[in-house]
Amino acid sequence: MYADKAINPGVRSNMKNGDLHSNAPDESEIALLLIDVINDFEFKGGEELFHNALEAARNIARLKERAQKADVPVIYVNDNFGKWRSDFKRTVTHCLQENVRGRPIAELLQPEENDYFVLKPKHSGFFSTALDLLLKYLGARTLVLTGIAGNNCVLFTANDAYLRDYKLVIPADCTASIRNTDNDNALRQMQEVLKADVRPSAEVDFAPQSGQANEQTKAARS
Repeated sequence: MYADKAINPGVRSNMKNGDLHSNAPDESEIALLLIDVINDFEFKGGEELFHNALEAARNIARLKERAQKADVPVIYVNDNFGKWRSDFKRTVTHCLQENVRGRPIAELLQPEENDYFVLKPKHSGFFSTALDLLLKYLGARTLVLTGIAGNNCVLFTANDAYLRDYKLVIPADCTASIRNTDNDNALRQMQEVLKADVRPSAEVDFAPQSGQANEQTKAARS
């Protein structure tokens, strides 16, 4: 269903970067991150969050399809939900095969063979994970952040990305929170303070060689 490429990345003949084991992932200036989308939503506030997240998940699925066509790497940055004996595969199986609230979103956004994943213990995708190392191997400098919750894990990840000088694109229609007002406030904060580009997902361009994406990253920086 998907490859554990964050730990054992595959090799392509056109790669320019490498690591100490002569083994490195794909190369791309842009990476698409899906934050906590593999989620059973079986928690307090989960029903409200699922309701708001379903349309965002549909938008993320379309965005992911476009990213794959442009050879942009997709990284699942997912919480372990405090289950320290679990792993991402088990979380995916739980959300896809059990009768949980989040199953429709997991079906929309289930990982595929060439996707990467990083399992995180806390809110930020960078805290105590290999995400920054993976992004360095990819050569990524612009991150397209999507997922849930916009005012929580997306916001924390965006903060840490900004501190590491990544350029941020956070499509407003690809995040959701329990309350829409909280999501809107988080997007405003990320736009004003973190200089994030919050254009709709349909306007995100994944073609770095065309020169159009360079204009987009400049807009994200301004």
